[in-house]
Amino acid sequence: MSPITHAQQITEAELIGTVTGLLTEGFRLALVAAHDDGDSLRVVYLFVAGHPDRRTELTLTVPADNPTIPSLAGLSFQAGRFEREILDLYGITPVGHPQPRRLVRHAHWPQDWHPMRNDAGAPGEFIATEHFPFLSVDGTGVYEIPVGPVHAGLIEPGHFRFSVVGESILRLKARLWFVHRGVERLFQGRDAAAAVDLAERISGDTSAGHALAHSLAVEEALGVELEEPVHRLRALLIELERLYNHAADLGALANDVGFGLANAHAQRVRELVLRINAQVTGHRLLRGAISPGGVALQALPDADRLQELADDVAEIAELTLGNSVIYDRFAGTSVLHRDDAVAMGTLGYVARASGIVTDARLDHPTVDLPITEVTATAGDVLARYTVRRDEFAASVALCRNIIDGHHGPLEVRTQLPAPASPCRGVGIVEGWRGAIVHRVEIAGGGMISRAKIVDPSWFNWPALPVAMAETIVPDFPLTNKSFNLSYAGNDL
Repeated sequence: MSPITHAQQITEAELIGTVTGLLTEGFRLALVAAHDDGDSLRVVYLFVAGHPDRRTELTLTVPADNPTIPSLAGLSFQAGRFEREILDLYGITPVGHPQPRRLVRHAHWPQDWHPMRNDAGAPGEFIATEHFPFLSVDGTGVYEIPVGPVHAGLIEPGHFRFSVVGESILRLKARLWFVHRGVERLFQGRDAAAAVDLAERISGDTSAGHALAHSLAVEEALGVELEEPVHRLRALLIELERLYNHAADLGALANDVGFGLANAHAQRVRELVLRINAQVTGHRLLRGAISPGGVALQALPDADRLQELADDVAEIAELTLGNSVIYDRFAGTSVLHRDDAVAMGTLGYVARASGIVTDARLDHPTVDLPITEVTATAGDVLARYTVRRDEFAASVALCRNIIDGHHGPLEVRTQLPAPASPCRGVGIVEGWRGAIVHRVEIAGGGMISRAKIVDPSWFNWPALPVAMAETIVPDFPLTNKSFNLSYAGNDL
């Protein structure tokens, strides 16, 4: 049973002191969500902590005509970015923010148009501009290398600006939000029982993770409790999603240093897992299997077949790291030190590779499962590789445990109650990249009035330039793949 999220209404004068106390107690800021209530705006701060699972919401209400909030940027790097986001989308000014620059809205977006406000209307004319103010690094021999936003292949758009001397990187600046889709706005007005298809498309390679986080949020809001076997089957699907993505990344990392043979075998493993997904759910990306109130599987995967794939991945990794040239390229490259990873709030394998123990399956469990903690300490490309290698094996072991211990039907559908009054809920899931958080508010008629989504890539993107400091330009593709962050998950 998930804990009920504790809610507290606070004033501007109380905000900084209350947040300081929560951070001191070991809570982390999981999301900041703004809401347009007409005459006033609400800002909700969600703080979470594990062991035991704890969730606290702070709500600050400000007038709509001149909305301002005290900035928390001095306490939390993550808070400063959330504040820049709500400044762009809602026009709420964070007073005292050290760098209140645009984050979501690019320079050509209209200055006073805030698309998440109820009265936003059409944007009007966009401004023709070819300039974006990147911080320049001056000095003898310093030059800039722009990369993107359009890239070769299927990669989504992102612009990277390198300030370089020779091949050494002095500074890397990433510019995202080229594909802003207004996903959170699309949730508004949808039936809470039928919006999971949108959640599955937030970040395509994390369809099951986002579907589950959304479903848990809706279930908490409506007071729906499901039996343990349902949660176990859902956990199985999340692990299958972890498997095909980790296999692909292990191969792609090898490919980035010229070991195409390992990549070919890793992609073979990925394809086989995708075929297993299709047999289990009817969809290679596991779509349609998880929904609020239920789960639907067509069959359980063959546990022995999964173990064979785990053995294949172990052999691929051994051959990869057994090559001294590849090992040398991975080891010591693009180190993300633990202190930096903590300060930036990193999640998932990026955090675990830097020695941070973080896993929503343990911190915010929906069911008791034998989770194996996998961490490393070096924080380099090698650590991010070995963490995913070891997580593949641990994930297969977990799948076998769930398969062997399953009892009951493979499909469960629970009728969702119609809420008599507005309600809200939070869902937290350890996706393959890290913790996913969804928060929903549901109106009395059962329609979603607000959805806030935070993919782990939101927290991990700022750490990429930090890891790239004091490296060389040819290390960028390798480092970028070792993080493998979602553009779509970051830019909703």
